[in-house]
Amino acid sequence: MGIVVQKYGGSSVSDASAIKRVARRIVEAKKAGKDVVVAVSAMGDSTDELLDLASQVSPLPPARELDMLLTSGERISMALVAMAISDLGFSARSFTGSQAGVITDSVHGKAKIIDVTPGRISTALDEGHIVIVAGFQGVSADTKEITTLGRGGTDTTAVALAAALDAEVCEIYTDVDGVFTADPRIVPAARKLDRVTYEEMLELAACGAKILHLRCVEYARNHGIPIHVRSSFSQLEGTTVSGSIDDIPIIPPTGPDEEAPMEQAIIAGVAHDRSEAKVTVVGVPDKVGEAARLFEALANAQINLDMIVQNVSAAATNLTDISFTLPRSDGQTAMAALAALQSVVGFDSLLYDDKIGKVSLIGAGMRSHPGVTAKFFTALAEAGVNIGMISTSEIRISVVVDEDDVDAAVAATHTAFDLDASEVEAVVYGGSGR
Repeated sequence: MGIVVQKYGGSSVSDASAIKRVARRIVEAKKAGKDVVVAVSAMGDSTDELLDLASQVSPLPPARELDMLLTSGERISMALVAMAISDLGFSARSFTGSQAGVITDSVHGKAKIIDVTPGRISTALDEGHIVIVAGFQGVSADTKEITTLGRGGTDTTAVALAAALDAEVCEIYTDVDGVFTADPRIVPAARKLDRVTYEEMLELAACGAKILHLRCVEYARNHGIPIHVRSSFSQLEGTTVSGSIDDIPIIPPTGPDEEAPMEQAIIAGVAHDRSEAKVTVVGVPDKVGEAARLFEALANAQINLDMIVQNVSAAATNLTDISFTLPRSDGQTAMAALAALQSVVGFDSLLYDDKIGKVSLIGAGMRSHPGVTAKFFTALAEAGVNIGMISTSEIRISVVVDEDDVDAAVAATHTAFDLDASEVEAVVYGGSGR
């Protein structure tokens, strides 16, 4: 009997009727002869509500206590789902992250899973129970404290459980029918993709596509776990995330005896992100080691950077400007860390801009198709969108634009690369995208 791991996001368990619907789907998998393990998120927007409540009590709540508070949302969901399954005549056992054996490092708020010891889960499955696990949380290996994995962390919980249990597949249930070529809220004509490689999904997640958590995709790729992204509101087949771009030929066959490769779309999708800010360090002395000082301070502050651009040093002054983007939530921490270095490094000033957005074009096919960059920039120019920064990888081109231009940039790019569907508009069932 194979094991299937399912994950249900907040929109899928938003109220009592939604929980009952999810319970019926879980029971269907059990009736089909599968051992079922389920990771659940907090109901609806309850995590945001808990954060708001915490901010009303304390402007800067201790990280440990904030984790204790936030993990309560998933514990409520797991118990209610187990109750709904019991009401359908099946036995379910709910476990917190620590009870399920999800072991993490000790960083509160964005802990990383370092191991999963699913002894209690395996025992419950052997006894015929359906297992419900509270997502988004674990227990620190060092401090034994409760930790959270960061927003969207239930995706990572589900994939980690799938890897530990050697599951057949990890099904991620959300409020859209799969992975689309763009956010259906911005581009109603976005097309659902049947299959996406791990690398393309990593780039999509890193560039703002909220359908899957970045670390979840990394974990799945590292352990070879196929992910099936689908909606809990419909019975439609979703999107399979599996395989590598290394399996896709870059150069098509030219000889008569060669087999034609499977057709690969040039572009997998257009992603956008409004959660970043840009910091510019003005007038940095162009000397060996000065940039290293700046980025070491940011690393010590546990800040992840995205795009980095350094201007050419001005010959007259031997000074340069360094700009980078980072999560908007880390903006003030970064400014404080850099300000402390001003007298040491000797830069002129710091500029902060949180009115930006990032638009990214992603696709394994662009490796073998020249002209993608030109078409991308032409589409933006024709839409009247100015580019502030540019960053590229083998299968991605990202640009920073004004926050107000994001929607226009996404729509124009989507149309320019012939990604618009000609049939049915994409449906967002729950309204949150997760």
